[in-house]
Amino acid sequence: MDTFITSTVTVALAEIGDKTQLLSLLLAARFANKTALILGILVATIINHGLSAWLGDYLAGSFTSEYLPWIVNSCFIIVGLWLLIPDKDEEVSNKYDQYGAFLVALVLFFIAEIGDKTQIATVLLGAQYQSVLWVTIGTTVGMLLANVPVIFAGNALLKRIPLAKVRMLAALVFVALGCYGLVTS
Repeated sequence: MDTFITSTVTVALAEIGDKTQLLSLLLAARFANKTALILGILVATIINHGLSAWLGDYLAGSFTSEYLPWIVNSCFIIVGLWLLIPDKDEEVSNKYDQYGAFLVALVLFFIAEIGDKTQIATVLLGAQYQSVLWVTIGTTVGMLLANVPVIFAGNALLKRIPLAKVRMLAALVFVALGCYGLVTS
């Protein structure tokens, strides 16, 4: 349960103000079928984060257990500091809108997550907990917690959430997890 909760909270916080959350806002403005958008995000996240959690688990088994806690926890601190840097709003082409909300959301979310902070976090969580299933479920729930409200509430919600403060909170969570891991290892 600890794996699920930690994965959910860290990704939900890290996702606030992230480029994929902005992508959710853009897609919600373009497509009326909110259910298809959510299902596209869900499938893309399960695939992307499942592979990421598996990679983390695989890498954890590849390193000597003596050094693994230092590597993983140092990376948590680095990701925490990286969260302090806001994402840039990227222009997304609408030439693929003809394929429908589900497919567009699936493809764009999968691509947007490659190399993203939450994907790196998922790799780290997979390495730390070595539980592909629970890390994938937790990070997917975290992704949905951050993006589904944006699909339904859109701009009104983003205007009320102080993104800088949430980004700082997320950074603090990652740095605290890294520091705690370094102290206890």
